[in-house]
Amino acid sequence: MLDPVRPLPLTDPGELPLTTPGRALWWVASRQRGLLALSLTAGTVAMVSQAATPLLIGRAIDDGVAHGFGPQLFTWCALMLANAAVLVAAGAFSHRFDVESWLRSTYRLAQQIGRSASRTGHRITRTLPTGEVVAAVANDTMRVGEVFAMAGRFVGGVVAYGVVAAIMLSRSLTLGLVVTLGIPVVAGVLGLLVRPLHARQAAQREETGHLTSLGSDTVSGLRILRGIGGEGVFAGRYAAQSQRVRAEGVRVATVQSWLDGLQVLLPGLLVALVLWIGARGAIAGDVTPGQLVTFYVYAAFLSWPLQLATQMLQIATRALVSLRKVQAVLRVEGATPQAADPADAPDPGAELVDESSGLVLRPGEVVGLVCARPDESARVATRLGRFDDAAEAAYPVRLGGVRLGDLDRTHLRHRVVVSEATPHLFSGPLAEELDARGRAVEAELLHALFVADAQDVLDSVPDGIDGVLPEKGSSLSGGQRQRVALARALLTDPEILVLVEPTSAVDAHTEARIAERVAEVRRGRTTLVVTASPLVLEHMDDVALLDGGRVVARGTHHELLGAAHDASARYRAVVGRGAEEGTPEGAPGRADEKEEAR
Repeated sequence: MLDPVRPLPLTDPGELPLTTPGRALWWVASRQRGLLALSLTAGTVAMVSQAATPLLIGRAIDDGVAHGFGPQLFTWCALMLANAAVLVAAGAFSHRFDVESWLRSTYRLAQQIGRSASRTGHRITRTLPTGEVVAAVANDTMRVGEVFAMAGRFVGGVVAYGVVAAIMLSRSLTLGLVVTLGIPVVAGVLGLLVRPLHARQAAQREETGHLTSLGSDTVSGLRILRGIGGEGVFAGRYAAQSQRVRAEGVRVATVQSWLDGLQVLLPGLLVALVLWIGARGAIAGDVTPGQLVTFYVYAAFLSWPLQLATQMLQIATRALVSLRKVQAVLRVEGATPQAADPADAPDPGAELVDESSGLVLRPGEVVGLVCARPDESARVATRLGRFDDAAEAAYPVRLGGVRLGDLDRTHLRHRVVVSEATPHLFSGPLAEELDARGRAVEAELLHALFVADAQDVLDSVPDGIDGVLPEKGSSLSGGQRQRVALARALLTDPEILVLVEPTSAVDAHTEARIAERVAEVRRGRTTLVVTASPLVLEHMDDVALLDGGRVVARGTHHELLGAAHDASARYRAVVGRGAEEGTPEGAPGRADEKEEAR
């Protein structure tokens, strides 16, 4: 049964086997067997039609020589015309099916890599260089797709070779044996070069992956490199790696040049041998003029299936190398795997409890989390979002008494959202950047920008809400990026929202406005804000002080400031330092517009 043609992207790209590249290649073929069958059929018809052309020409010549212009000659001409029409139609369909097979296999793998990357999260970049992941999508998936783009012509060439061999052996045993046995010998000689070519291509692929990773790291850290005067050193490293890629490319080209040269030379020698034997047979009267033309054309024609077979061998070896890279990406296990049998989700309004620290987020409260060591409080906040099950095994977090690791991952992501301290923006329209879940209308987008005090971003981006942000939002200042990220988090409108240092890159006046608006918007919905800024903390319903990994005090901001116990003194020390980092009216200090991190 032929598989129906489905639009791209595929609804379900499937799961690629991770055992061997050969098994994976067979799996991809089986997933599009209907389309592949059409490709193989059209390619075979096209190649057999080409193989029939020399036979029809030879018969037309012999009948023309024997009978002159007459019905026999016209009949052969009509058959040649019909064969040409079949060849054109089959060739057109063959090209169409080949391209579609290539695209579907390529994008099937690309979708799997994208899905795997989204499931594995940060672990994929900790396990593999970023360049390897990028190269797997940009290059390796296309290498695999080339196998299916070539499959129809390759199978057609094999079938055409069998047809030609049968025809030639039936006409002349000597010439038939020369051609049918000579082609496999030539293919065997060329095949000897494929293995070293494969090894050198694999080495080049490794060096290219390293080059991509080095380039990505250098570009992303260019501002830091300029600050320490290290851009020259890293540019030198990139140049050295480029030379290694070039050297591997030369090694590949050396073998490839021998292969390409022999692909022309050896079939050419075979054609010359056939012509010499055929001419002697024609002189002796054993071969007719038409048969001589047929044998000559067939000798030349069979170099085409030979080239197809050689190309297919090269493409297949590259595809196997690429499939190993794709499988390496897909083997990376997610930091938060889906539970085999997810537990029943607690009802809305459940408490979120970090057992190791003792932090309890009660339904509907807007809570501040304060710690003298920002990394420590950030770790607690990150645990609440279930980003790494292995790292959090010793620090269980429960929602309504159920461990986060036992819940359905997608369900949890919609109920609990953690916005981390470092804002990461993506290229594309500003509206799409803000509306991560694709459900907000323009009025909601503008309101979220108002709450985050980010209306100035609309003036910074050409065409406002419909304008396009460059990669990582590099056209915005650091404070603007942070406020856009805050607006994006607010628009997800989750049951529980965790904000880590959401105002660290803005001035005090902006911070005060944001704090008041966020508290107002989130009032009645569970919210945790990790901060040491008194401008933010005074708007919280409750504040928890974290010290030594444990919550040691809770109360309102003013209660903790005014209490006489040791924890209160520690609290005053932390928020006092936070107040000093603010910007009193008229005084210089941290300021959004001074952030030049681009």
